Amino acid sequence: MHVHNTWGGSFDVSMDSATDDDRSRNLDMDRAALQRLEETQQSWLLGPSEKKKKRYVDLGCVVCSRKLFCWIVGSVAAAIFLTGFITLLVKTVPRHHPRPPPEDNYTQALHKALLFFNAQKSGRLPRHNNISWRGNSALKDGSLQSVDLVGGYYDAGDNIKFGFPGAFTITVLSWSVIEYSAKYAAMGELDHVKELIKWGTDYMLKTFNASAPSIDLVWGQVGTGGIPGDTTPNDHYCWERPEDMDYERAAYSCGACSDLAAEMAAALAAASIVFKDNRAYSLKLVDGATVLFAFARDRRGRYVKAIPDAETYYNSTGYWDEFIWGAAWMYFATGNSTYLKLATTEGIAKHAGASGGWKFYGVFDWDNKLTGAQVVLTRFFKMMSPGFPYENVLNQYKNETELIMCSYLPQYKVFNQTAGGMMEFNYGAPQPLQYVAANAFLAALYADYLSATSAPVWPCGPNFLPKKVLRDFARSQINYILGDNPAKMSYVVGYRKRYPIRVHHRGASIPRGRTSRGCTTGYKYRDTKSPNPNLLVGAMVAGPDNRDRFADIRYNYNFTEPTIAGNACLVAALVALSGGDDKGVDPNTIFSAVPAFFPNSPPPPAPWRP
Repeated sequence: MHVHNTWGGSFDVSMDSATDDDRSRNLDMDRAALQRLEETQQSWLLGPSEKKKKRYVDLGCVVCSRKLFCWIVGSVAAAIFLTGFITLLVKTVPRHHPRPPPEDNYTQALHKALLFFNAQKSGRLPRHNNISWRGNSALKDGSLQSVDLVGGYYDAGDNIKFGFPGAFTITVLSWSVIEYSAKYAAMGELDHVKELIKWGTDYMLKTFNASAPSIDLVWGQVGTGGIPGDTTPNDHYCWERPEDMDYERAAYSCGACSDLAAEMAAALAAASIVFKDNRAYSLKLVDGATVLFAFARDRRGRYVKAIPDAETYYNSTGYWDEFIWGAAWMYFATGNSTYLKLATTEGIAKHAGASGGWKFYGVFDWDNKLTGAQVVLTRFFKMMSPGFPYENVLNQYKNETELIMCSYLPQYKVFNQTAGGMMEFNYGAPQPLQYVAANAFLAALYADYLSATSAPVWPCGPNFLPKKVLRDFARSQINYILGDNPAKMSYVVGYRKRYPIRVHHRGASIPRGRTSRGCTTGYKYRDTKSPNPNLLVGAMVAGPDNRDRFADIRYNYNFTEPTIAGNACLVAALVALSGGDDKGVDPNTIFSAVPAFFPNSPPPPAPWRP
């Protein structure tokens, strides 16, 4: 009999065939599921569970999260990698910059003309003098007189150090830097020309007691020229390299030499403006110039009276022009109006011949500084307008300067001109090019002064001529020197293909390594027709005669000997003409020490009387 099952299913109990291990595993799973279910229920009731704790990194001074620290380190590493990659890319990828325009002829010649001074250095040479065939020389100069006169520059093709033209050389070089420092810097020669100036001023500071408040002598020359026909061993009779000199070198001093001392004062004063960025050295130069100028004023006389050996070679015709020239530079260097009053004193101007009427009036050179002084003081008059009591004489200087500029032009026939175009500023005498260069410099400079004062013309009698006429004149004269002449020869050694190869110069004519000891040992090198074994780069030779003829003969110094004074004027003219007509003078540097002017009113006229 069976019991009825309403739901349909069997009352039989099925026997599970699972093992004990399976049943235990299933039980554990059920428990785990139950536990998760309980946790879920608790989360509904209690909210979210507690967050995990952040990890931090202690950097000593800063504590930050580990995640932030890792992000920062990664970013820095990526930035370093990216920067290095870009840098490497920039350095390896070829760059195509436009080439700078080629240098003009005047700039190319100027690079060479400055090198001539490296070849003329006396004393212990700097390591990078860039003249392979030169070495230390004249290291005992002044020892016979128990004074240190080592250094400075040899004047020309001989081994004499003449103080008078040597000081003029430094004044002109300094003047050119003051006016055209930006041009020198643009052509990469500013440091070079300043080093050349300092070589000269360092030597000049040795030639007198620069630390004393007053002095009673100046050393004006080292070496002896002698007189023609003199066979006593000296710097003219002997033909020896400076490094081989084995004869005694005398030093000459003077106790009354206004011209020499005033020119030295001008050189140190002008150089002090060049070195105004080196305050200690600039003040040292000003102090020395002050002592020298006081000496020049207190002890009147021409230096050749005390040093007659110099009269044959560098005779000074007077010292009144040096008073004006030196006073002008002293004023620009110090701003002391005492010097300006002296430079504009009517009596001194009269003694210097400022009204003209004498043979060499208007010619600027190592002896005659009046024209240079008038030009630079005209700049001051035009740009500073000092007023009373200086204006009368300054206006006279301006009028005379305008006339002098007119006299340079060939159409007025004040100076003769050779058929080839060279102006004869020394009236047909030998060695003309130093005078050509000096006055070409003044012409180009004055044209720039006109530009700086917005004056397009200047008067020549009833006519007004454009300033371009002056620069064209200066260009014509310098172009003559550089090869635009009947001989088709550059008179600057090493410039262009054709230039003098037998320069009258002891060091350049004797091979390096060949001894020239013994006064006449070097005559075989002097008298040979062979070219100089050493190239005297940048030397401007003396030049042709008044018929444009030139003889490349070493023995004839009237054609082939260079001088530092001539080369200084050449450098000044070249820098003035370089870079075109639109790059003028520095308008302010020369007046950096000059105070502002508040001119006094002139005295009232005398009371009227019937």
